[in-house]
Amino acid sequence: MNITVKKGNLADTKTQAVILALCEGEKTFSELVSKIDQKTGGLLNDLLKSGDFEARPSQISVIYTRSLPAKRIALVGLGKKSELNLEKIRNAFAKVMQHLRGLNIKDAATTIDWNLLPDQKEKIIAAVAEGAGLGLYQYTPYKTVGRDELKEMRQLEIVVEPKDYSVILDEIKKTNIITDAVYFARNLISAPANEMTPTIMAAHAGKIAKRKNVSCRVLDRGKLKILGMNALLGVAAGSHQPPKLIILEYAGGKKGDAPIALVGKGLTFDSGGISIKPAEKMDEMKTDMSGGAAVMAIVMAAADLKLPVNIVGLIPATENMPGGSALKPGDILKSYSGKTIEVLNTDAEGRLILADALSYASKYKPAAIIDIATLTGACIVALGDDVIGMLGTDEQLKKEINQAAQTTGELVWELPLWESYSELIKSDIADYKNSSGRTAGTITAAAFLGKFVGDYPWVHLDIAGPAWTIKDKAYIPKGASGVTVRLLVEYLQNRLNK
Repeated sequence: MNITVKKGNLADTKTQAVILALCEGEKTFSELVSKIDQKTGGLLNDLLKSGDFEARPSQISVIYTRSLPAKRIALVGLGKKSELNLEKIRNAFAKVMQHLRGLNIKDAATTIDWNLLPDQKEKIIAAVAEGAGLGLYQYTPYKTVGRDELKEMRQLEIVVEPKDYSVILDEIKKTNIITDAVYFARNLISAPANEMTPTIMAAHAGKIAKRKNVSCRVLDRGKLKILGMNALLGVAAGSHQPPKLIILEYAGGKKGDAPIALVGKGLTFDSGGISIKPAEKMDEMKTDMSGGAAVMAIVMAAADLKLPVNIVGLIPATENMPGGSALKPGDILKSYSGKTIEVLNTDAEGRLILADALSYASKYKPAAIIDIATLTGACIVALGDDVIGMLGTDEQLKKEINQAAQTTGELVWELPLWESYSELIKSDIADYKNSSGRTAGTITAAAFLGKFVGDYPWVHLDIAGPAWTIKDKAYIPKGASGVTVRLLVEYLQNRLNK
């Protein structure tokens, strides 16, 4: 679907549906809504008085009218104005667009009401476009039966006064770029593992590198062996699919400026290896590359937005499979850093491949390192399905990411990373062990990663919960969410603004 901006008046716009967002309990309409109400002979006012539409959060009512160029008016509720925030705006526009699509409506129009959140004007624009665009996501490339019955919306037009046109157009262009990046991540994550191998993932990275100032290198098994990335190679040993270390670099900043290093877990399928997972929901383990997909999407968005920053994205990509040559519990690996790891559980593989990638990140002397990984089921136990677990060593970096989280609605919650937790990952016969059992599983996994970061500012984001949703949410349809793409693009933009 395209989101476009047009100068004009919403009341005079010819479209299949005009969308009006209203707050609950408001006694008077805005000037625009009043004008539309008058043209309908007071239909909107009658509807509110009847109590059939109360403007509760994401409540929807569609009115058919012959007194406007538009065939329909779709009312959507935002809830009480005193409780309004960006997330409720996203949710409302996602829900109303989904409703209209269900009616097989192809195009709609709306406008931006600056008075909803007067101190966040530009953010309102982004929230409307994000909700409308992200809520309509569907993954359908493998649908053949009934394909001609799939419903799609073509266009949402933002109709604005001439004086607001340039500001809104600029913001919509930016938001469309970010929404496209989220779609890109969702598509990669949704693809079945036989269609999203490390090699195929690397090919997608190569396509991103066709953009200006973006380059891509892919290290194969031979190069990884020469470098001594035995933790990554150990995880890959049981699979017939060759492992890759995908390196995406975006040079948008000044030459010589330290880059932001983004490291994303790229397990294209995780069976658990010899410590094999239960059969139930193993199909969802195609999503274990969600962190890597997010890193690729963030680099893509940064390049399309022309952000003046340097970024290096590192995605260790492999499958984790059982087999005659597979990694075994009790094996010891010498990592790229030179530190040795005792493997107690082959299903604690994400931290192994990230260990090598995090150590490799230090060669870029980064300003900060952020890793993104569907790392631990323990994080879902601790925080549920909707929240990202955040741990790290740098207070300012954590503060900046949390600030971005509040704006984007991709919420983070910090867990402690005290030095005492490091005692739990010490091995009797190697430097570290890759599992310390169930106790504090998310924290000990992060403590393990921290041993391979060096002295650089570092934050670990555990996205095990929100990376894949098992039920529809407002603007995240059931399935892949693309979480952290909007979060970290917002973080990068905030960092640049400072």
